[in-house]
Amino acid sequence: MSSIFSQGPVHGYRLALAVLLSIALMAGDIRYSQFNYLRQYLGFAITPVILIVSIPSRISEWSDSTLVPREQLLRENESLKIQLLVLHRKTQELAVIQAENKRLRELVNASERVGKDILAAQLIGLDSDAFTHQVIINKGKDDGVFIGQPVLDAKGLMGQIVKVDKLTSRVLLVADANHAVPVQVNRNGVRAIAVGNGSLDAMELMFVPDTADIILGDLLVTSGLGNKFPEGYPVATVEAIEHDPGEHFAKVIVKPLAELNRSRHVLLVTNSKDFLGAVNE
Repeated sequence: MSSIFSQGPVHGYRLALAVLLSIALMAGDIRYSQFNYLRQYLGFAITPVILIVSIPSRISEWSDSTLVPREQLLRENESLKIQLLVLHRKTQELAVIQAENKRLRELVNASERVGKDILAAQLIGLDSDAFTHQVIINKGKDDGVFIGQPVLDAKGLMGQIVKVDKLTSRVLLVADANHAVPVQVNRNGVRAIAVGNGSLDAMELMFVPDTADIILGDLLVTSGLGNKFPEGYPVATVEAIEHDPGEHFAKVIVKPLAELNRSRHVLLVTNSKDFLGAVNE
């Protein structure tokens, strides 16, 4: 007690009073049930104080659980960017596969329309000469490829074989300036010769009379003349017709049906060799 009062008379009296009050409350709580109600009221009264006092600790817990360090956010952001690039690449691959499947289905449909023995091949190279339009395919002499063999894609005539090696062959495209193919208008049978002019998007009909029955949109197919191609292969459609009063022949521009600058898979008509041999005889 002397130590308590040594800190000051007032402080000592307050502490002694608090001790006596605590003892009285504990005794009363044991003997009288009314103290239960008092304790409940006191607990209800100090609840806001407890909540206010606990706010700093709750804020600290919330910040620890929700606020992420900047370095971690940067790492997660970089990881998400990488995942996005991977997904984008997979999407591109899927688009390429879908386009390739579409072209292959068209090629299968074309082989059914031809109704002849065919050999499928794939483009593996382009001619380096800028003044020619030739491609290289992955079929050669070992596969039965021969010079003059017609080459088709899913849309129409692409050209013909001009050189055969053991495993590869060279195809002269219809758009090449050195290529010519006898054609006829599918609508009425009017004949002409379609020659390449060096452009992959256009060819020209030679020696078409100014009065010939040819109109825009006409489909041109191989005529079977000239000992080159069997009859009936789609070649081109008429794109433009120019009439010059001072000329006897009309200028007719046609567009190749074959996708000369896009097709990678082609068909070689194998039984056309019998046709060419029979014609030559």
